[in-house]
Amino acid sequence: MQPRNMSMSGVVDLAAVKAAQEAKAKAEQVRAQAAREGGAGAVAPADLVIDVDEATFERDVLQRSAEVPVVIDFWAEWCQPCKQLSPVLERLAVEYDGRFLLAKIDVDANQLLMQQFGVQGIPAVFAVVAGQALPLFQGAAGEAQIRQTLDQLVQVAEQRFGLTGLTVDPNAQPGGAEEAPRPKEGPYDSLLNAAAQALDAGDLGGAVQAYKNVLADDPAHPEAKLGLAQAELLQRVQDMDPQRVRQEAAEKPADVAAQIAAADLDLVGGHVEDAFGRLIETVQRTAGEDRDAARLRLLELFEVVGAEDPRVAGARRALARALF
Repeated sequence: MQPRNMSMSGVVDLAAVKAAQEAKAKAEQVRAQAAREGGAGAVAPADLVIDVDEATFERDVLQRSAEVPVVIDFWAEWCQPCKQLSPVLERLAVEYDGRFLLAKIDVDANQLLMQQFGVQGIPAVFAVVAGQALPLFQGAAGEAQIRQTLDQLVQVAEQRFGLTGLTVDPNAQPGGAEEAPRPKEGPYDSLLNAAAQALDAGDLGGAVQAYKNVLADDPAHPEAKLGLAQAELLQRVQDMDPQRVRQEAAEKPADVAAQIAAADLDLVGGHVEDAFGRLIETVQRTAGEDRDAARLRLLELFEVVGAEDPRVAGARRALARALF
């Protein structure tokens, strides 16, 4: 199954934009269900390193990430740097004693997962925490750097999501851990799944409507708000001529509509700071309806990137200075 958080990979760093509040709620739901069913039990040290493919990704990565950070090692047999990095990660997985789970993905056999994570070269290391995908590093890295990165990951997982890791029992039999429990379907899961499928199929109108249907009943639903902002952004840019839009924005700095269109393209291209900066400058040099149009579009782009992103916090402060 395709990881939902990455179904629009390429628009922004969408692996990291999903609202932390929603992800934390899902993690807590899974942990609560596991507790009601007697807990997941202890695992053997050998179970801290697993091979994952497209068929087992949802179970072994997405679901397990609700109880422990899952570090993903993208590798291949022909990759010499991988042969240096992978043993270090495997050793550290055991040394960290259940504070993270290492999932190894052979890119030759799992091209779809490689594409969905936007892997450009290997070795590449990502993490999934409570359903959120986070890039860690690419290429060979020293053990000190790896340890620092893992320490930060473990700290974030515990402080933001309450993930304290797995219980490791050296005497446990390998493969004895129970499969992670599936969270019960929520009231809007069918609509959210329909929206995700529409996005994957390029049916932006269908995705927009599905998200609006959720928000009509629950206006504060974080995943639907994020999804709607993303789908509407894609709708706005799908018929644009990027070269013409950027040329008009360069030639007409006082044209608010041109700057707004260029900011949308900036964000779709992953140039988050450029998009925010363009609109903040527009707010600074305009007034009245023009200023309000630039401000409102900037707020919409904040929704796309997500409130947890530090770039959003910085842009909010810059917007406040521009307004007042």
